Amino acid sequence: MGDMSAPLVVRGSVSVPEAELMWRFSRSSGPGGQHVNTTDTQVELRFDLARTEALPEVWKRRALERLAGRLTDGVVTVRASEHRSQWRNREAAAVRLAALLAEATAPPPRPRRPTRVPRGINERRLREKKQRAQTKRGRSGKGWE
Repeated sequence: MGDMSAPLVVRGSVSVPEAELMWRFSRSSGPGGQHVNTTDTQVELRFDLARTEALPEVWKRRALERLAGRLTDGVVTVRASEHRSQWRNREAAAVRLAALLAEATAPPPRPRRPTRVPRGINERRLREKKQRAQTKRGRSGKGWE
């Protein structure tokens, strides 16, 4: 992600304009004292999915349905605090949101059409089964007088 003022590409030619993204920065939690790792590096990226005009209506409906558990008043939130620099955390949050939206707006998979087992294969299986039974029956001591 080069420039942070560039729109966030979801998939194909569909992207979210920077104006619709809300950034918030706070101090990362974790160990450290005397200003160690305590600079404002945690990034929270919020995107109002319910009110956006950037996504096609079908995609928006699909995303709202799939992300229902993650939404707060129609807003999806992504946090990043794994890097020490705020810039890298911004990039990580943007990538995460783009991936989340791409997955949530993806079309549903095609239903699986079950295939029939060809008759020849079934017959061969039964023939081999009979052959195996014959072999095993021949191993018993019956019939040897």
